[in-house]
Amino acid sequence: NAVELGLKAVAIKDHDTPPPEYINTSKGEVPIKEYAKICGIELVLGYEFSTDTYVDDVHIIGFELDWSHPLVKKEVNRAKKSKSEAYRRLCEILTEKGMPIDYDKDILKYHDSDGRIKKRDSTEVERKFIFEEMAKKGYAKSWERAKLMVRDDPELNVRRPKIAPEDAISLIHECGGIAVLAHPYLIDKTVKSEKIGKVSRKEYIDNLINQGLDGIEARYTYNKTSYKGNKNPEQIETEIRNKYADKLYISGGSDYHAGEKKGVINPRFLGEAGISFGEFNKLKEALHKTN
Repeated sequence: NAVELGLKAVAIKDHDTPPPEYINTSKGEVPIKEYAKICGIELVLGYEFSTDTYVDDVHIIGFELDWSHPLVKKEVNRAKKSKSEAYRRLCEILTEKGMPIDYDKDILKYHDSDGRIKKRDSTEVERKFIFEEMAKKGYAKSWERAKLMVRDDPELNVRRPKIAPEDAISLIHECGGIAVLAHPYLIDKTVKSEKIGKVSRKEYIDNLINQGLDGIEARYTYNKTSYKGNKNPEQIETEIRNKYADKLYISGGSDYHAGEKKGVINPRFLGEAGISFGEFNKLKEALHKTN
């Protein structure tokens, strides 16, 4: 897809999930970066840390970590267990509130693109799968509305233990990567943090910068997500660049999840919120400094 779209570089990352280091081809298993290079794509591998138990949508991306490092493996296992327990509990609460969703039958089982029934491991479950099922069953108009319904209802918003953002930044640096804050404006304009109290979004981000944050996502598909503000993506990009371009590396991301294959209305597309190749090279330089 990236080749067909004419992209020069692409990053692969997802929530609490290490990236694939190899890919199966007609010639057997090969390192995924080598395969991308043959295709003319410069590939960056990342891991998206869901951080801060009490503040929603604080996602810090660790780019190019040492995936074999014990700290990475320990956090991956902790996060998977935490997610599995919390998402099962969310389905139970939804059911109790008259919106039945069976974790085993509706979430662990799914249909692939060919209509075949598959089963996923509980450690592979993402909360978005539950939001999509809520929309499918008519409990919300879309997965975005379902997400807002859950996050704004204290009974539904099951708080799973997450790594503290400063610990995620420290871990990323310890493992040779750089730390980038994803979609900063999905963080509420005013948040209540267990450690720094009730603060503005800007104060919260400033604290992350003081903790060693390296970069921030200026370009993002806010118009296709659960963003609660009234600014369009271009206005947000301008605001972020004005506030942080002199302090942080600038990143961007479509947050592409192949939504068009799942029938998602207004899906996101690969490359639609990218950065310039020059900005990408600055991020590469930062990575080289850490290694």
